[in-house]
Amino acid sequence: MSAVREVAMTAMPIDGPVGDHQESSHPLSQLRTYEQAKHLDLPFDWDLVDGVIVVRGQTNQWHDQVRDELYSALRGARVAPYAANVERCVLLDEANTTKPDVVVFDKTGIDVFELECLPPRNVLLTVEVVSHGTRANDRFRKPGQYADKGIPYYWRVERGIDDLPIVHEFHRDEEKGVYLLVAQHEGVLRTSVPYPVEIDLAAVVEL
Repeated sequence: MSAVREVAMTAMPIDGPVGDHQESSHPLSQLRTYEQAKHLDLPFDWDLVDGVIVVRGQTNQWHDQVRDELYSALRGARVAPYAANVERCVLLDEANTTKPDVVVFDKTGIDVFELECLPPRNVLLTVEVVSHGTRANDRFRKPGQYADKGIPYYWRVERGIDDLPIVHEFHRDEEKGVYLLVAQHEGVLRTSVPYPVEIDLAAVVEL
């Protein structure tokens, strides 16, 4: 386990929507809530950041394979009442939504078959796999938002020089309200939270 260090998780400025996508009655630059935004017929996947629709970046095969394998491992190790999902919307507040690459949540008190977005109070772990177009979001904005909403655990997954994933495991400091790096996993990921899981990171990608 690496030495514990505090990571500054302040949100970075996010530019306005990319491109010329607009609806005549609802320009994308117009501030809105999730309830308003979800009814727009948009030709791309998006997050809502401070009431502004932001296009989600394109991912590659490495990103998607790592995401899917981590999800499979977390789902296979889960214990009641927890569940895991891929790119499940989290409603941080009415003007901010995001879709973590992988999320682990507590099913208690929610209808998992009707739910559109998870409330942050039910979320235990968010996982973001960093790709070329998501570095600033995954390293700064998203963990800053997750920590602010009290989500206890965060994994940031980076691509090593050997193409194997490196998992940076963060725990939220209750007093400071920010994430602290508690471990950097290479080769094998072993952790006891949000429940015990062991993942062979070398087997996550096909080299």
